[in-house]
Amino acid sequence: MLLDGASLWFRSFFALPEKMTSPDGRPVNAVRGFVDTIASLVTREQPTRLVVCLDLDWRPTFRTDLIPSYKAHRVLEEAPHTGADDAVDVEEVPDTLTPQVDMIMDVLHCAGIATSGALGCEADDVIGTLAYEEAVDPVVVVSGDRDLLQVVADDPVPVRVLYVGRGLSKAEMMGPVELAEKYAVPVQRAGVAYAEMAMLRGDPSDGLPGVPGIGEKTAAKLISEYGSLDALEAAAADTASSVPTRARKALLGSSEYLRAARTVVLVKTDAETIDSSEDDRLPAAPADPAGLADLVDELGIGGSVSRLAKALDWPRS
Repeated sequence: MLLDGASLWFRSFFALPEKMTSPDGRPVNAVRGFVDTIASLVTREQPTRLVVCLDLDWRPTFRTDLIPSYKAHRVLEEAPHTGADDAVDVEEVPDTLTPQVDMIMDVLHCAGIATSGALGCEADDVIGTLAYEEAVDPVVVVSGDRDLLQVVADDPVPVRVLYVGRGLSKAEMMGPVELAEKYAVPVQRAGVAYAEMAMLRGDPSDGLPGVPGIGEKTAAKLISEYGSLDALEAAAADTASSVPTRARKALLGSSEYLRAARTVVLVKTDAETIDSSEDDRLPAAPADPAGLADLVDELGIGGSVSRLAKALDWPRS
């Protein structure tokens, strides 16, 4: 099971009230929600291995160099820049969430739950790489980000996305068949076809403009009819083809964008310097029992940690 860490702790933060605080008054709503989410997912899916995947770079330059608007609206307006060469985009995050991310990382470390990231890459790229490289166990990706639907596959192992965009209670398990049924993309290459459809329709939430005049339904129809984005663009360039005139003009006028979008939208499957902090097998006991006990006392998260311990079948202390 591969968890999209930031996606899930953002959702926990906004789902639970900030009046959930530690004994010294600090908000711990995201911590409690995130730990409870892991416990629920482990109980529901019974994985044998688990990795929380991290954004070591939430807005990589290899993407923004191609499409500068990529996630630009999420950049903190007053992000500190000390010079052009070392400018770093800072994501706008609620003030009371930022310290909770460090708390979450401490809990994961003490619990012995693996985390993984790749230099210069988003969590999506880590997930894409780990899923692509897996050749033994079925994979379940958990995220509220539709971009990751592109990783679904049947070979060499089943890769499914548990999409939690509407909450865990309404989670949808998506594979090639479900993706094809919901988005009308070819089932034989459903994951890649979904990504190509996303390139065409664009995504305002990620700052992707898309091709003018082509929405989701038209994009899916064109990809299904021509088989792939490459074939669609080739057909658009052929005046004898049956591509509708309006779509043809839009596609030809967007060729530069579509060339860039292939790199920006597709998750990497070869992210380098993957850094895994722990063995990814579910921990049979806490890696640091004393440290975890200290966090329980400091943060007042005993209920959540108890539920995690029960889900992981840890021996009673």
